[in-house]
Amino acid sequence: MIPADSDGGLLAPGWTGSPAASATSDTAFLRALLDAEAALTRAQASLGLAPDGAATAVTEAADVGRFDVRSLASRARGGGNPVIPLVADLTEAVGKEYGPYVHRGATSQDIMDTAMMLVAVRALGPALEDLARTERALARLAAEHRDTAMPGRTLTQHAVPTTFGLKAAGWRALVLDARDRLTAVRDGLPAQLAGAAGTLAAFTAFGASDPTELTAAYARELGLAEPLLPWHTLRTPVADLAGALAFTAGALGKIAADVLVLARTEIAEVSEGSGGGSSAMPHKANPVRSTLIAAAARRAPQLAATLYGSLAAEDERPAGAWHAEWEPLRDLLRLAGAAARDATELAEGLQVHADAMRRHLNLTHGLIVSERLAAELAPVLGRARAKELLTEAAKRTYSEGRSLAELLAEESELKDVDLGELTDPARYTGSAGALIDRALERR
Repeated sequence: MIPADSDGGLLAPGWTGSPAASATSDTAFLRALLDAEAALTRAQASLGLAPDGAATAVTEAADVGRFDVRSLASRARGGGNPVIPLVADLTEAVGKEYGPYVHRGATSQDIMDTAMMLVAVRALGPALEDLARTERALARLAAEHRDTAMPGRTLTQHAVPTTFGLKAAGWRALVLDARDRLTAVRDGLPAQLAGAAGTLAAFTAFGASDPTELTAAYARELGLAEPLLPWHTLRTPVADLAGALAFTAGALGKIAADVLVLARTEIAEVSEGSGGGSSAMPHKANPVRSTLIAAAARRAPQLAATLYGSLAAEDERPAGAWHAEWEPLRDLLRLAGAAARDATELAEGLQVHADAMRRHLNLTHGLIVSERLAAELAPVLGRARAKELLTEAAKRTYSEGRSLAELLAEESELKDVDLGELTDPARYTGSAGALIDRALERR
């Protein structure tokens, strides 16, 4: 049973139970903090700055099961971050002989920043796997529905015909954009090791002839990038990560927004594979996956804004700006990761109702191809006459309840014009097919 004061995700159905939730839990952060501390001692030992026994002792003691998350959280209030009580507990766990090598030369922000980067890398792995599955599912939809005509809608109204395949190809392009951004950011996330004010001075005091070698060794131990400079108040890595995560949530939110419109009862051009139920209405099958993705997309920009705001960090280490990053970053990782999970389920289970799309092409009695008719009839009738004829016919389609093709067929001026082809919405999808083919070449 989850304790009453624990965050079990009751109000967060979007990320609850997702890989992102596990990768960003308190336990996951504690593990990353311990990994950062142990890697520091190992890096120092690799350069002869600490005994090999110290590296072994600290690594063995840095077992997440030996530490009380709740106690650390409670005691973190004293110094404003959880590293201070963790160092005390880890030092005690290592013992008197090698305890002095715990956290030697580092500052709390070194460990906290490094742990944040480790958590991000570990959370992004499953998210990128989900994005890969999503893009494959969307590629299949785009190819399958390459020529499935449907109404194109602009400013909520029918515009000209498009194809569902082109819409799916566009969704896939956004997913690939998100993948590329997240991959680039993940591969560049750096370790942090700079000491009290970003000068590496303490490591020199402890015997390092070139402390930058220690930074490189530390990054290698962790599998993170080596920073060119300490980034205590140079928050480019966090800002870049925030941007990529917010973009991912928004890109997936675009897919969700389209599905939510197209899945409306009165439209019903698509539906989720397995909709969610209602507490009051047994007949409903709500588009829950899209709903949760849309919720993530609405929250992500404001979280990213907080992280961008922390770029304005004073001095060599800031009061408040750094501390303000931890929760929004975790929330962003959770939202984007969970949205990627839901997008996979959405794309793989999406049902496309081509018959409804075809019916809806006729809702405007053929006016959806008026753009084509205006262009095609101008050379035949002259531009002014073509416009006059189409304007009058458009009025009559509604007043008389007749199709545009039927009305135009009565015009003697058009007796030699193939109105059947010109008024068929499915034959006015432009270069949709070629655009889809080109888009699907992207890997």
